[in-house]
Amino acid sequence: MEIPHIPVLLEQVLESFDAPLVQEGGVLLDCTLGFGGHSEALLKAYPKLRIIGIDRDCAALEFAKNRLKGFDGRFSCRLGSYSAVVAELLKDLDSKQEIVGILADIGVSSMQFDNKERGFCFDSEQLDMRMNQAQILNAKEIVNTYSLGELERIFRDFGEIREYKKLARLIVESRKIEKFTSAKALSTLIAKHFKHPKIHPATQAFQALRIAVNDELGELERLLKAIEENPLRKEARVCIIAFHSLEDRIVKMAFREWERDCICDSSVMRCVCGGGHRKGRNLYKKPLSARENELQSNPRSRSAKLRGFEFGG
Repeated sequence: MEIPHIPVLLEQVLESFDAPLVQEGGVLLDCTLGFGGHSEALLKAYPKLRIIGIDRDCAALEFAKNRLKGFDGRFSCRLGSYSAVVAELLKDLDSKQEIVGILADIGVSSMQFDNKERGFCFDSEQLDMRMNQAQILNAKEIVNTYSLGELERIFRDFGEIREYKKLARLIVESRKIEKFTSAKALSTLIAKHFKHPKIHPATQAFQALRIAVNDELGELERLLKAIEENPLRKEARVCIIAFHSLEDRIVKMAFREWERDCICDSSVMRCVCGGGHRKGRNLYKKPLSARENELQSNPRSRSAKLRGFEFGG
């Protein structure tokens, strides 16, 4: 079987879950199963571990099921939103008791990005960007129907584009003449009017549209909320890989809050909450990033950051 995706920060993921609770067995939730690279490595490294893989991409799920069929009885998968599946499992006391780890790799897999039919890449004849192809909203609808103000918000908040007003206005004016039907047409227009010294001029705009189409930040926030409301047992670990500052900031702030013993407002002169709210500890002071050997073999890993949290630690 040809493996279409190189799992990012694989060594760091294995090291981050190297804990007695994981070694002894239990269930790890791979929230973004993709093509099963992380899950396969974890199943090999920890022979007693079981994994439930979650993905909203049917094609990825079928590939991973076939790839991991040799781990009979130790691997199963669920189709759907990872935040909803995790929330469901954490509310089930029996299921929650078995969970020893949660992994989420918040990014587009190589096969999704490289498959021009999915409309993620700059030269695609499609303008889609849906991770779940059953959903209605896609990038074409956003680009061709959203108001000027809505486009400005997307490019400002999700792409962190300095000239977001100029970009939104350019798209609105251009679609009056001809609707956008391909990612190629959109990226060509952006490259004609914007320049960037290091990356393709359309990179941030495409990121913003992808986040909006798939509600990526909302999914991440709902996952963290579900974990916060139903904390894992002692020594269970949560590891999240982010690829840009928006995601990483959300994870960083959540883990920081979970580590606080006192949850009083900063304006309060003296603690009134009584303390004892600390859920655990951050595994690392700074996020882990790709090592030199990985950067050479997988350039896309350069922006990946892994943060880990251990409950009860």
